[in-house]
Amino acid sequence: MSGGMEVSADRAVCVGAGMCALTAPDVFDQDDDGLVTVLRPDPPAAARRAVRQAADLCPSRALRVAD
Repeated sequence: MSGGMEVSADRAVCVGAGMCALTAPDVFDQDDDGLVTVLRPDPPAAARRAVRQAADLCPSRALRVAD
């Protein structure tokens, strides 16, 4: 377990910019419609910085990160 970080995404507000998948590709991807998919809702500690950066870069604020 990574220590409790929880990642989720609101696909209803996702605009498909792809910044999440580019910034943290081990945690986020995009489906065939371009919408965010969370691959690892409990990412490893090594990915935490990238996950937070992805959330900050998301133009629609579709990503949620909780510790």
